[in-house]
Amino acid sequence: MTPPEGSPPADAFDLAAIGAGLAFEGSLPALRSALQSGGAPGAAVVQAPPGTGKTTLVPPLLANLYGRHGRIVVTQPRRVAARAAARRLTGLDAKGLEAGGKGSRVGYTVRGEHHAGPGTRVEFVTPGILLHLLLADPGLDGTAAVILDEVHERGLETDLLVGMLAEVRALRGDLAVVAMSATLDAPRFAALLGDTDGGGPAPVVDCPSVNHPLEVQWLPAPAARLDARGVSRSFLDHVAAAAADAHARTLAADESMDALVFLPGAREVSHVAALLRSRTGRTVEVLELHGQVGAAEQDRAVSGRGPGDPPRIIVSTDLAESSLTVPGVRLVIDSGLAREPRRDSGRGMSGLVTVSCSRASADQRAGRAARQGPGTVVRCYSQQAYGAAPAHVTPEIGVADLTGAALTLACWGAPGGKGLALPDAPPRLAMEDAIEVLRELGAVSDDGHVTKAGRALAAIPADPRLARALLDGGASYGAQAAAEVVAALSGDHRAPGADLPRLMSQLRADPGPAGRRWAEEAKRLAGLGRRQKSAAAAGPAMPATGGEAVGAVVALAFPDRVARRVPGSGGAGQYLLTSGTRAGLPAGSSLSGEEWLSVAEVSRAEGRDAAGTGAVIRAAAPLSAAMADRAAARLFADTVEEEFSGGRVSARRTRRLGAIVLSATPVRPTAEQGRKAVAAALQSGGLTALAWSTAASSLRRRLAFLHRGLGEPWPDVSDAALLARLEDWLGPELEELAAGKPVSSLDLAQPLRRLLPWPEAARLDELAPEALEVPSGSRIRIDYPEPGDGAAAPVVAVKLQECFGLAESPRLLGGRVPVLFHLLSPARRPLAVTDDLTSFWSGPYRQVRAEMRGRYPKHPWPEDPWSAPATARTRQRP
Repeated sequence: MTPPEGSPPADAFDLAAIGAGLAFEGSLPALRSALQSGGAPGAAVVQAPPGTGKTTLVPPLLANLYGRHGRIVVTQPRRVAARAAARRLTGLDAKGLEAGGKGSRVGYTVRGEHHAGPGTRVEFVTPGILLHLLLADPGLDGTAAVILDEVHERGLETDLLVGMLAEVRALRGDLAVVAMSATLDAPRFAALLGDTDGGGPAPVVDCPSVNHPLEVQWLPAPAARLDARGVSRSFLDHVAAAAADAHARTLAADESMDALVFLPGAREVSHVAALLRSRTGRTVEVLELHGQVGAAEQDRAVSGRGPGDPPRIIVSTDLAESSLTVPGVRLVIDSGLAREPRRDSGRGMSGLVTVSCSRASADQRAGRAARQGPGTVVRCYSQQAYGAAPAHVTPEIGVADLTGAALTLACWGAPGGKGLALPDAPPRLAMEDAIEVLRELGAVSDDGHVTKAGRALAAIPADPRLARALLDGGASYGAQAAAEVVAALSGDHRAPGADLPRLMSQLRADPGPAGRRWAEEAKRLAGLGRRQKSAAAAGPAMPATGGEAVGAVVALAFPDRVARRVPGSGGAGQYLLTSGTRAGLPAGSSLSGEEWLSVAEVSRAEGRDAAGTGAVIRAAAPLSAAMADRAAARLFADTVEEEFSGGRVSARRTRRLGAIVLSATPVRPTAEQGRKAVAAALQSGGLTALAWSTAASSLRRRLAFLHRGLGEPWPDVSDAALLARLEDWLGPELEELAAGKPVSSLDLAQPLRRLLPWPEAARLDELAPEALEVPSGSRIRIDYPEPGDGAAAPVVAVKLQECFGLAESPRLLGGRVPVLFHLLSPARRPLAVTDDLTSFWSGPYRQVRAEMRGRYPKHPWPEDPWSAPATARTRQRP
């Protein structure tokens, strides 16, 4: 297939009319040239600041170039952006309106909504929709080009699409791919989308920014933005006051200007919006823009106000940060905060945390005010906080839970991302954890490849764990009941006091947008569940009603989060999850006192411990013990756990659900269990767990000294060596310990002798004697160095008077190593240390004699130590 030549087709989009007044219109020739330079549809990266019109102009350009061969699919990272982009292009497409009456040439598909038909030439979708299209049809038949918008946001699904589409291009030479970025990371994506035959990176097409003046005002709050509960109430009050005051000043100069307020989450948006309504009354319309408001409310917030409409303040999460232009906005009030996913591998949980937004995000937010003319941004934080923020947003693949991504990759034939060119490789441990979750769900085989059950789960547009709850829960408790639970978990809903059944009761009774959206999503999921076969054999349903039925469905999704109340935690409400994590319920939760919970969401507590655990349960439902056993059956273990402690072997039969101990009963250990317990204790705690007598310790030191000085065949008796040869030297004693004999009754000297080499063992006392006879007739124990001490010498500590007449220092190891003498006073205090007695008697002895004669006059201090009789007596004879 080759691009169209000559004049554009009769049904071409009128780019001149669509692009009137848009900066990117001037870059269209460069993009057309870049895509056609190879004679076939190619790849390109568009780098253009927000507001230049790339989202509006690039899709119709590609439709004119390649539309006769298929549809142009454009991804937008958010549903509201996909709808807004489709609506804007539809409104500018005069030919489409004339031909179809409803602008049918441009459509969109997002979760729960599909507005496209056979005549649709440009279709805007979310990244998740395109991923499902790719898994269903890896060749993307009927698609001529794909445009990935806002790749700089580094969303996980968009990153996966970059790698997967690069592979599709390698197989399909007629597929055009364009990645669009608003920041300076275009070279990264150009390299990934470059020619597969080694022809270099894809061309990058730039567009100059629209240089409307932007005034930056700094208005930091007097108190911290975050406190122990998250975003502080005082900071939200500060943002609301700043927005109201700044907007009032703006309206005094120009009544056509609207304001856009950025906050990190829906709770903060609702709070600030309520404050603004109370301050402005009916003179200003305050709109909310976040994931919990309905599609109609979202679309209204991002649309321009009509004639006679009052001025507006749109209070938004980062939904409005990029992807779309909100008409009329010339004032931005920025909290400088964002919610980003974070994964806590230690506790096995993930969730959203509140952080300072990146400088790139702050600049994007500020740019909202200057897209259509001079604007103002009021930053409710300091310049120092701005400078300390990270330069760019953290790629989601590096911090998020990867279970869904791992299933997508397995379905694509790239388990763990192996062989796929991604903008950033997934963290190894996070990916391993995700694959392990999929194995527990039966979604992948041991080698990581997708199973039939895994493909059934992948067909459900939800986290694989929720998909399993939908399918298996539907088989056990009914498709509608399971779908209602999954809809509540997958939506942006907050359970009051973490009580999920209470949340669902509120949603059922809510006639407003939140209740309607939940009901619609539950209906959609129930239909999907009925069309798919169960991902695993659910078995017969156990009787369950009310909250326990909710808990049963949740437990199917998260068996690793089945939790039991920690005994003795009192009113603190501590729970132990089967994963081993301890977590607490929020204060005052209606679930307090429940023995078993099925936990749907758990996250780190921001700035405080939840019941002293550091993790807080955000959503849960009660569960019976029987249902807990059934839901977490794969985690059940009935084992005998042996232990060697206090010198004896003991054993207990323990029944567990993961980390939760159900029961522990003392039992008599078998001989094999006893051996394992002793060996494990020695391996973990070292040989100090054994009782070393003086004789055994002395023998071990002598053997270590021989091994150090002579090597083989004298044995290595270091801790590591002895532990490695336990059966060789301690086998019979291990059997005795396993049978219950206390360790204190063992003499380890005899076991050590089993290591002596023969016939060399006959020279043990000659090469490394246990004691040394001195001239006084006393036998003095030789203190050999500890095993592993490679420099210390064997020591004899003896009174100086007992060594008179000993002219030379004795030597060990057949004359190789001299004994180090510690010569002691009559009070057994050190007088000298030497391994050369000849030199000592000839020199230093005189000084010792002079100092000691007066202190110990009744002890012998002869002038001639060579010939004086040695004595062990403490006094001279009269």
